[in-house]
Amino acid sequence: MPANAAFDIRRPTRREILTLSAAGVAGVSLSDWFGALAAGASDQPRSTKSCILLWMDGGPSHVETFDPKPEAPADVRGELGAIQTSVPGILVGEKFPRVAELMQHGAILRGMSTAEADHGRARIYMHTGYRPGAGGVSYPGLGSTVAAELGREDSALPNFVVTGAPLVKHDVVRDPGYRGPRHQPVVLENLSHGLENGEPANEISEFDRRTRLLENLEQQFVRTHPAPAAQAHQTGLASALRLIRSDKRECFDLSREPETSRQRYGEGDFGRGCLLARRLVEAKVPFVEVYLANWDSHFRDVAAKTRDLMSQVDAALSALVRDLAERGLLESTLVIWMGEFGRTPRINTSGGRDHYSRAWSTALFGGGIRGGQVIGATDASGATVTDRPISVTDFMATVCRILGIDFEREVTTANGRPIRIVDKDEELIGELLS
Repeated sequence: MPANAAFDIRRPTRREILTLSAAGVAGVSLSDWFGALAAGASDQPRSTKSCILLWMDGGPSHVETFDPKPEAPADVRGELGAIQTSVPGILVGEKFPRVAELMQHGAILRGMSTAEADHGRARIYMHTGYRPGAGGVSYPGLGSTVAAELGREDSALPNFVVTGAPLVKHDVVRDPGYRGPRHQPVVLENLSHGLENGEPANEISEFDRRTRLLENLEQQFVRTHPAPAAQAHQTGLASALRLIRSDKRECFDLSREPETSRQRYGEGDFGRGCLLARRLVEAKVPFVEVYLANWDSHFRDVAAKTRDLMSQVDAALSALVRDLAERGLLESTLVIWMGEFGRTPRINTSGGRDHYSRAWSTALFGGGIRGGQVIGATDASGATVTDRPISVTDFMATVCRILGIDFEREVTTANGRPIRIVDKDEELIGELLS
């Protein structure tokens, strides 16, 4: 399997490579192929809910997206205006005309207020719900939590999928923390080729011969090395083989979508990722994360380029919400739009906006939430939360509640330590809950 394989998982150890090479399996480009086969498994019962996280890496400006300030001075409101939505009284940025038409399905959280304004730390905080380094524990991201709590071990499809090449560099997304390697994501870097290398060999008998040999070696290895990682490999192998042998792998093939559908989502990787996310939740995959980078707009030229990012979001998010609604899936699928923080309300001397975590916005659609509302508010310049502040733990606990996950439950780690799924002292965002 080539280095840009669709699956991403830890490489086999040197001992494993030598063991398999001795058995004559090295001719299948083992270091990549075996890693592919080890991807994504889960051993928990799932609910009917799925989640699609649209991650805006770098931190989008709340003032230019979901908390516009049309009456503010020019150095606050910027060059973009505000438009009315399908819900009277709710405004969004002018680059979201199609999303604006669907606001009855969504809720804007304008009271987000967090304590991390560094990209790396804030990315961890907003994915896990725990401050980086808290308690000396590696915490799982939301995707790994959902995969562990709602995923199915016997599913032919992975329980957690991530799209977007830059995102794979961020350990917070790939690292399942105390949940263990079975709950890592399957990472798709190139969406234009479907599920690459997911087809069995041309000679089925040869494919079966090699996989039977591999399964036997796995069983022997687990018997002599009964470590969690070895057991995860064995479970992951079974899961990957189910996918390879299943016709469900076709849901990764975007060429099966009508051209008109692909055009609605947009031809870029973000649009393709959102279309794939719809296909995956339709096939009952519980968690998909779609990545859109380059929101870190400190300078004028970068800030100008974020206008194109907003147009990509408008096309893909609106197509996603419409498709889910038309297919009867919106009530059971929570769509989250967010980054790690917002941007400074006032434009800096370089013509851009800097990191800002004191007041910013996220947006939620579907999932059975009460749509057509804004929760929380900021002052006239978007600098301070003036109504209904929302912390990370408030947000994470509420998302878990929407998805049917008991966020107060304690999970016992491999070293016997009980850890709450979401950190304590949360206040549920009751306005969202039906």
